[in-house]
Amino acid sequence: MIIALHYPFYKAIILMLEFIVIIEVVKMISEFIKKKRLRMRYVIDVFIIFLTREVIILTTHPDKDHQEILFLLLVIFVFFLFRILAVQFSPAHSKRKKSQTKF
Repeated sequence: MIIALHYPFYKAIILMLEFIVIIEVVKMISEFIKKKRLRMRYVIDVFIIFLTREVIILTTHPDKDHQEILFLLLVIFVFFLFRILAVQFSPAHSKRKKSQTKF
């Protein structure tokens, strides 16, 4: 389809990342409606994907601002650390640890 529309490859990647962001937001909203709570992991995933999209957009511009790209990469790295911490210290993870130590 992308070849038939003669879309540049980087624009196709950007559109796919936008689609993934929309899917993650819908997943986050549906879980909030069902369980009346938000998982930090889903929120952080949306930010990581959105920032990755921004980095790709910035790197394809002819007049690149390298400082802005490096800053966004640093922010993505920090969000990855937050995601690891959110998974490690989630209530579900701590419940599993407690149930495993009982036996």
